[in-house]
Amino acid sequence: MSPSCPLMPVFRRLLPCLFLLAAAPASADYSGHPKAQELLTQLAREERFSPEELAAVRVALTQAEKIPKLVEAEQKAAERTETWTTYAAKRVDAPRIENGADFLDENSTWFARAEAQYGVPPAIIAGVLGLETNFGRFTGSARVLDALATQGFDHPTRSAFFFSELREFFVFCRDFKRDPTEALGSYAGAMGWAQFMPSNYRRLAVDFDGDGNRDLWTGADAIGSIARYLVEYDPNRSWHRGEPLAVPAVLEKPLPATVPINTSRTTHTVAELAALGLRATVDLPPGTRVGVVELQLDQGREYWIGLNNFYSVMSYNPRVYYAMTVSLLAQEMARVDAERNIAR
Repeated sequence: MSPSCPLMPVFRRLLPCLFLLAAAPASADYSGHPKAQELLTQLAREERFSPEELAAVRVALTQAEKIPKLVEAEQKAAERTETWTTYAAKRVDAPRIENGADFLDENSTWFARAEAQYGVPPAIIAGVLGLETNFGRFTGSARVLDALATQGFDHPTRSAFFFSELREFFVFCRDFKRDPTEALGSYAGAMGWAQFMPSNYRRLAVDFDGDGNRDLWTGADAIGSIARYLVEYDPNRSWHRGEPLAVPAVLEKPLPATVPINTSRTTHTVAELAALGLRATVDLPPGTRVGVVELQLDQGREYWIGLNNFYSVMSYNPRVYYAMTVSLLAQEMARVDAERNIAR
């Protein structure tokens, strides 16, 4: 082919695509994995998959790609590697606060309905959406099939959890009539604006807009589903209407080494922590169940007292930084939204 051939420009445009294809992960053909038969057996026995549906699962497993970077992303999540100073500064920033205030205003009807039905304030729901997907702007670019197959079959420490979610994903695809090779989500297999794992999608997603579909790639259903999640996911950490998440605290003396810090549930009463040396800076009933929240700053530490709703948010993501950021982002979005309403 001569340089003047009219196909040459097309060929040059295709070269980057060819290189990308050559560098792409090869199909792992997980249908031959030792645990594949266990998956198929569970789907047949516990989920009543028909022979035709099991055959479709086998085909999907042959198309799944092993992507080790997804495991690395899960192991190096920011909540595990950054200080609170860095983590919060990246997420409670002016653009996200402004976008969140816009989102609160644009979806005020759905937020009001969610609060009336479940008791969760609009700004808290928006805080979760802001952290998870920047209010629906980025819901993930990894194929859920690849994420869950890679981590369910090959994760070094959490394969049992992801294997269970892989099974739930195939049930989700059957029941929601989704092609398992097309759904996109996070590196961990979370889906939609609300970033629900498949098991939670099946159990807790709601059709909030009444269109006949539980579609977490829509704002209304995501808003209602997050509110329901915080109330129903774990009855022991169910959202308490009208209560805050956390309050600042002063450490008056070193806590005993036996005091649990940054747990996922309440551990003491307000009075017990005060006696141990951690005092809330606002009045709380002495018998209120709370926990110790310690935030690692670039220099030093900061202390808060977490109430039930703090741990309700931690049921969504079991990281202290996450729950604190939801709380702070919610406060800032609510403040801006209120200021705008006053100015109107």
